[in-house]
Amino acid sequence: MKRAPFCNNRVSTLSRREALRSLGAGFGYLAFAGLATSQAVADTKTALLTSRTPHFEPRAKRVIFLCMRGGPSHVDTFDYKPQLQKDHGRPSHYGTPWSAPPWKFGQHGKSGLWMSELFPNLAKQADELCLLRGMHCDQPAHAQAFLQMHTGHFQFVRPSMGAWALYGLGTENQNLPGFILINPTTANGGAQNYGSAFLPAAYQGTKFSVQDSSARNRRIDRMRRGEVNPNGINNAVNRLLSKTDQRAQLDLLGALNRDKLARDVHNPIIEGAIENFELAFRMQDAVPQVMDLSGESEETLKLYGINEDPTDGFGRQCLLARRFAESGVRFIELGHGTWDQHSNIKTALADNCAETDKPIAGLLADLKRRDLLKDTLVIWGGEFGRTPYSPDGNGRDHNHKGYTTWMAGGGVKGGFSYGSTDEHGYEAVENKTHIHDWHATILHLLGFDHERLTYRYGGREMRLTEVAGSVAEDIFS
Repeated sequence: MKRAPFCNNRVSTLSRREALRSLGAGFGYLAFAGLATSQAVADTKTALLTSRTPHFEPRAKRVIFLCMRGGPSHVDTFDYKPQLQKDHGRPSHYGTPWSAPPWKFGQHGKSGLWMSELFPNLAKQADELCLLRGMHCDQPAHAQAFLQMHTGHFQFVRPSMGAWALYGLGTENQNLPGFILINPTTANGGAQNYGSAFLPAAYQGTKFSVQDSSARNRRIDRMRRGEVNPNGINNAVNRLLSKTDQRAQLDLLGALNRDKLARDVHNPIIEGAIENFELAFRMQDAVPQVMDLSGESEETLKLYGINEDPTDGFGRQCLLARRFAESGVRFIELGHGTWDQHSNIKTALADNCAETDKPIAGLLADLKRRDLLKDTLVIWGGEFGRTPYSPDGNGRDHNHKGYTTWMAGGGVKGGFSYGSTDEHGYEAVENKTHIHDWHATILHLLGFDHERLTYRYGGREMRLTEVAGSVAEDIFS
């Protein structure tokens, strides 16, 4: 009988041929292990984030949501009501006098769309706008209405609209998040407004903070010393470890996480952590390039109102939105506000519009000249509108029964008005568009049947529109 190599405390000698054979097999095993690990990571990304085909041919490939927090006054901006002018100061049905807007309205573009003089630059893009003047939602309180606008629900934690879009479409750029928020509010539900809830964590939004030039100028000396990145993206780059060391560190962490995931079988938190670490590593190269505006022409910067007062801050957001859209990001939300003007509306609303008018008009013009507007859905709106009456004529209260949002590009009719409120602008009365209808319409433009874009959770198929929602097909071009 052949002696076992390690019995009776005697160590057998190993021939050179046997050593080479063993080493050869070992190297093969290491190579296989590396390939298997890479494939496992690739499979995870494929399952979660790679580009996917929607239910039918989409009109839009991406969304830019201009979120005006606080409830912009529709009767002062986009909902022209001659009767409100006539009845100014007279008692309303609601205990306080009717209050006409202090700004003039006029018709703009070939379409003759009625708009307030608060938006002189946007008025030049009137033929691109599709005004939804019959909007309404369920709650007159900011937090609840803001959550419903973002998630379709104000009572329970639900995935955000951006998370649903990313879940359905996947991403076109593996080095950038598919769902990005620039300067989102921390109020009115905070991160819940861009979270993924029961969807995999990879679909939640990634927050970016962008400062205007005044904040940047205060830090210019520190920038010159290399202490602060001039684009505010110093956190995107690891200055302590080389790429090789970071990759080794990440591989070790990934191996530990995958071992934990294998033992747990299914753990969304671990799955999300693996993907987030990998994405963060890849973002180190992509994010600084996308957020570096130094290559943009002076004409483009001027188009967005960058380096000008008061448009610099929101202008930078809008230009970054265009750059992220070009780079394959599916859903980009920009935050601005507050538009909650219970008092001092003449000054506060005028300031809001002055800060955003030129940047938004610039964004639409820039997208159009780059041939991006046709498949980019741009949305403007807040959680509700304001009342057409006022106790002192100096402010307006919340109004969830009737208000205006607008869309542009992405397969909607330009220079078009859909729906209406009553003669004073208080309540939606024609072609009423509930927030569920709004969501259903957005998903349809992205190529999805809102009743089929579902995710099984808690024993039933969940969707953005709950058990309601009708598509406003009349607005499609």
